[in-house]
Amino acid sequence: MKQTTIARLLPVALLALGSGAASAAGFQLLEQNASGIGNAYAGSAAVAENASTIFFNPAGMTQLQAREVSVGISAVRPSFKFKDKGSVGGALSGNGDDAGDWAAIPNAYLSWALNKDVYLGLGISGPFGLVTDYGDSWVGGAQALKFEIKTVNINPSIAWRVNDKVSLGAGVNWQRMEAEYERILAVANLGPVPLASSTAKLEVDNDAWGWNVGALFTLSPTTKVGVSYRSKIDHKLDGDLKVEGPAAQFGGIDPRLRSVKAKVDVEVPDTLILSVTQKLDDRWEMLGDLSWTGWSSVKDVPIVRDSGVLAGSTAQTLKADFKDTWRVALGANYRLDDAWKLKFGIAYDQTPVKDKERRLVSLPDNDRTWFTFGGQWKVSKTNTLDLGAAYLYVPKTKIDNNQLADGRGRVTGEYTSSVWILGAQYSMAF
Repeated sequence: MKQTTIARLLPVALLALGSGAASAAGFQLLEQNASGIGNAYAGSAAVAENASTIFFNPAGMTQLQAREVSVGISAVRPSFKFKDKGSVGGALSGNGDDAGDWAAIPNAYLSWALNKDVYLGLGISGPFGLVTDYGDSWVGGAQALKFEIKTVNINPSIAWRVNDKVSLGAGVNWQRMEAEYERILAVANLGPVPLASSTAKLEVDNDAWGWNVGALFTLSPTTKVGVSYRSKIDHKLDGDLKVEGPAAQFGGIDPRLRSVKAKVDVEVPDTLILSVTQKLDDRWEMLGDLSWTGWSSVKDVPIVRDSGVLAGSTAQTLKADFKDTWRVALGANYRLDDAWKLKFGIAYDQTPVKDKERRLVSLPDNDRTWFTFGGQWKVSKTNTLDLGAAYLYVPKTKIDNNQLADGRGRVTGEYTSSVWILGAQYSMAF
């Protein structure tokens, strides 16, 4: 793939950290700041408490001081423990390792007032990410051993204060995506061909553009309403598809099929957020959030050979068939004194997976409920530190994915899943 100059200059450390582990539904990452963790991201498009509003609603920059910077990091620990309940794995067996592990998601934002009504901003974050890794072999290894998505999103933005009641904002998004998918070739050998002890590995990448807009309405000194929209981004990824292991050296496999170019087309979903913040008195503030994500943009995902004797043919199709989802969040803030604020939150997040037959081992997703707590320390008039923690409850997740006809077995069983999130955000005006 021909890489642009900006891709070559992309901060490698940010991309490596930005692989993340999906904490929102699907492979979406809500941790675009850590200051929102304590409220379960309730009020995300209305709160505008630091420069990270650039991601959630760029219009919120008009609520900030003349120049602000905000940096943060979230540590996410998902757990996906599989228990086999009648899978058909041929030569493959076992439950595999816990497919989840710790991952770090960084973010950085800068806002700058050109005058009292016009603000410019720049955000760097990772809005999508996923890692599932079952180890070297397990009963579902022919469907996936490892699946990883990494993104970095660079988001220049502008905001305009129309009047004291209304602010508008917009931005463009340059997004880099890298994906890796590894699986065992088949659940059984084909005669003397050692398929069950060899792997296929896909590595693809791409950069693409999107956009976002937002509006913030100050209805009264105690009430704000925010609405924001982020567009779909169509990633036309390309890279390499390789056969590795004993089968790659076996004379029965055409050498021209052992390593070929490949392409994958994935359209990441658009999102719409409606948020409200309401101050009840000098100490209490309530926050609410209703968001929609257009996951139906992810249907079947074909992996197409792009070179060799079978160029143009489909090597495999990931049958996701996602549905659109809703998320609702409620939060509260309690101001202890001029320096300290406590944050609380709860949220319900729908999965885009329709049923157990269409649940992928690479994404054993389910509905989840967020329980969150955090604190904000006003170090000085210009410096603020936010800390947050979240536990995501995920009910028992059933799977019955039948790919026997394609030689990839039938995975039948149940996942025990959960997610922990810890985060810190430092914000400064200057």
